[in-house]
Amino acid sequence: MAKQPAAPAGQALRQRAEQLATALPPLLVEAERVAATVSQGVHGRRRVGTGESFWQFRRYQPGDPTTAIDWRQSAKRMALYIRQNEWEAAQSVWLWRDASPSMHYASHLSATEKGARATLLLLALACLLNRAGEQIGLLGEDRTPSTGRATLDRFATVLAQPADESARGLPAMTRLPRNAQVVWIGDFLSPLTEIDTMVRAFAAGGVAGHLLQVVDPAEEDLPFTGRTRFEGFEGEGDYTVGRVESLRGDYHRRLTDRHEGLKTIARGAGWSFATHRTDRPPQTALLALYTALSGGRA
Repeated sequence: MAKQPAAPAGQALRQRAEQLATALPPLLVEAERVAATVSQGVHGRRRVGTGESFWQFRRYQPGDPTTAIDWRQSAKRMALYIRQNEWEAAQSVWLWRDASPSMHYASHLSATEKGARATLLLLALACLLNRAGEQIGLLGEDRTPSTGRATLDRFATVLAQPADESARGLPAMTRLPRNAQVVWIGDFLSPLTEIDTMVRAFAAGGVAGHLLQVVDPAEEDLPFTGRTRFEGFEGEGDYTVGRVESLRGDYHRRLTDRHEGLKTIARGAGWSFATHRTDRPPQTALLALYTALSGGRA
């Protein structure tokens, strides 16, 4: 049988881009709708004035004031560059959501996967921060923060890509300016020691943080009865229980201990911690995040 010639690389890339683009408008529209609902009840974040300590040069982006252009540096690099000082950089907010396999879970009690809700919350928070003129970046993806509609479109493009099955449940350590803020959204099922180590590493650099744990209602309630087989998403294997209701008491105690452990880790670093169930409206979690970023002033 004759083989069909392979499609040119450019055509394959365009087809993939078109397929991806079809998923972007609903995601961004829904995120902006959630952000609009929350923005009606909050005030803008208090902003800090221009600092004097140099931090870095970054490429000029549409919307940047021309007065911030460093003409000498631009002449050296043959491109427009902005001079960023430490306090200005401190206004950056870096967002991350867990894309590990465990985030694919959705029980019969919720129509939304944990990963889908985490993505929606991250993008909605980005919409709110963008409206406030904040510099935002995707932790692990961006080297410099930015603002504007193009930033939101780029976020949506990155977040709509298929999840990497090898993704870790924690972000990689990244150097950020002191007094920057990070927001991590995930299920935080990694060992508490690993979470504590990563939180401490960021906090040691003067970075403030906010943890939002996204859980499925079945993970909190353990509503199953009778013989039940549990399947691991990340190579843990299967586990069958004869009468799962007999484990409910011990399960809830261990779940409570884990929540307290996460709270202790966050409190020790001066970070905030909250939990959100996927069977509840995303606006509540978004408001809590935005309030935490505002230092309780929202």
